[in-house]
Amino acid sequence: MSEPTAAEVRAFIAAGLPCTHVEVEGDGRHFFATIVSAEFEGLPRVRRHQRVYAALGDRMREQIHALSMKTLTPAEYDAAPAAAPAATPHHHH
Repeated sequence: MSEPTAAEVRAFIAAGLPCTHVEVEGDGRHFFATIVSAEFEGLPRVRRHQRVYAALGDRMREQIHALSMKTLTPAEYDAAPAAAPAATPHHHH
C-alpha cells in the first residue's frame, strides 16, 4: 500500500468531518494537521481528536502512523495569533 500524501490525508479529513479549514503537512509517515471545525464546539481536545480519527477511519490505522493535530473551533482559530500574517515578534515584559 502506498503511503498517503498530505493532500490525501487532508481530503480524508475533509470528507469525514465538516471543516471550515484544514491544513496538512507531512512526508507520508508523519503528518501535522490544523483542523478548524464547528463540530469541535464544546468538546475537550481528546474528543476532538477522536472525532478526527473517526473521520479518517481504517485508513488512520493502516496508513497514517503519526498524525499530530491542532483542533480548533472557528472562534478559536480566529482568535489564534497564528491566523494573523507573520509580523515582527512583540516581547511583553
